[in-house]
Amino acid sequence: MNHLLKSLRLCAFAVVLLAGAFSAQAKEVQNHGVVFEKWIRDTFFDGYEPKSYTQKWDIPASANKRFGGVAINPKAIKYRAPVDLGDALRQYQIDEPFIMIIGYWQQEGDKKRFVNVVAARIEPAQYRKLWGDVTLEDLRKLDAVIKETPDYREARKLAQAMKKSKPFSSSIITLNPKIDSKTQRRLQCSLSFGNVFKHLAPTADPAIQERPLLWGVPVLGAFDSPARSFKRPTDPQTP
Repeated sequence: MNHLLKSLRLCAFAVVLLAGAFSAQAKEVQNHGVVFEKWIRDTFFDGYEPKSYTQKWDIPASANKRFGGVAINPKAIKYRAPVDLGDALRQYQIDEPFIMIIGYWQQEGDKKRFVNVVAARIEPAQYRKLWGDVTLEDLRKLDAVIKETPDYREARKLAQAMKKSKPFSSSIITLNPKIDSKTQRRLQCSLSFGNVFKHLAPTADPAIQERPLLWGVPVLGAFDSPARSFKRPTDPQTP
């Protein structure tokens, strides 16, 4: 009996260790956005620390004393992948200028290296044009379909049909309904790699750079961040 209890304790201890290791690895894999944002805050904004991780802007206009006094929105994105913009309704209602800083990275073994950086100042009218003929009411209707249709399969079907039809088909910003069989019902949006350089940074070079610069400063070098590994989902989200 004592031998059995000892074996069970050892097994439980091993499980805890493995869980901790996997958790640490998961955090390390996903930390590239945190690393990039902290480098920006420390290098250009006197080490500004957000008061809350739910605040409207990662770096508010009040903390930007050197680059036009507007809010800063940093993004760390895989090279050539779309930029995740977040909640579609919130993005549509942005009514102030801001600078979007996009650090594009590539995976190199167990490290990530930034290969291109864009810092684009965006005016509200310019941003609104990326929505084409879509109105706020249109987005609210699509959002309601996503969140209020009882069956998730029907919600997916209706949301996909709506985003492919007018006025949504006129939008340069891509709408991304996120719907699963559990509790996830969100309307996110993104901007493709090509459209970033076409509409936000038309004079920037989209090619891979050996050491990209942000405001004349070489971006941070390669850092530890293993590639993510995905299990095949049993119930994939709506793209």
